Amino acid sequence: MRIDVLSLFPDMFAPMTQSVIGKALERDLLDFNVVDFRQYSHDKHMHVDDTPYGGGAGMLLKPEPIFEAMDELNANHPGQKRVILLDPAGKQFNQAAARELAHEAHLVFICGHYEGYDERIRTLVTDEYSLGDFVLTGGELGAMMMTDAIARLLPGVLGNDESAHTDSFENGLLEYPQYTRPATYRGMDVPEVLQNGNHQLINQWRLKESLRRTYLRRPDLLAALDLTSEEHKLLNEVIAEIKNE
Repeated sequence: MRIDVLSLFPDMFAPMTQSVIGKALERDLLDFNVVDFRQYSHDKHMHVDDTPYGGGAGMLLKPEPIFEAMDELNANHPGQKRVILLDPAGKQFNQAAARELAHEAHLVFICGHYEGYDERIRTLVTDEYSLGDFVLTGGELGAMMMTDAIARLLPGVLGNDESAHTDSFENGLLEYPQYTRPATYRGMDVPEVLQNGNHQLINQWRLKESLRRTYLRRPDLLAALDLTSEEHKLLNEVIAEIKNE
């Protein structure tokens, strides 16, 4: 997969050479590039913003730098692309979106700054995403977070591809509690079921605890799921146990 980011602050992306993403870059599983679209400005002061027509607070990103950066990108890398605009008006990014985008060969992120974009920039865009109902200074942090969520789903990026399938949100539920050695620490014990080697019971415990954690912390996720009869049974047990605590 190739990911290009159009940004005014390319140095902000230094963390993308670290951790799992850094290893993906080293193994050529991901090609990640940042384009400083200030280089496509049209005046000696390299302005990329201007005041809005009709008046109003703040400055807007001008269309020319972003259009021309995209022109060069398309010329050097022809082919289909998903062009993503980071914008509060976009649909909320989630794990399902990460899975969908992980199947694409080429993604382009456009990171805004200032008060907003010239509306014509949206004609370049295939998708608009927001990370939530809050405002950041620019789109760079959002692009990094989305890149991390997407790239870790690419085959071979994680040391064990099964890890991604057990993450929170992959099956619509929050992830179950996990433990490692020692079995007892400061009076806190690892649940006995995880130590007995019975994988059928372990899987049932994990599903039940996922349901418990989701019911307690994110009941909105449960409302969107089509639970199996076994999951309904375990959820009813969870609810009864919680009421009796």
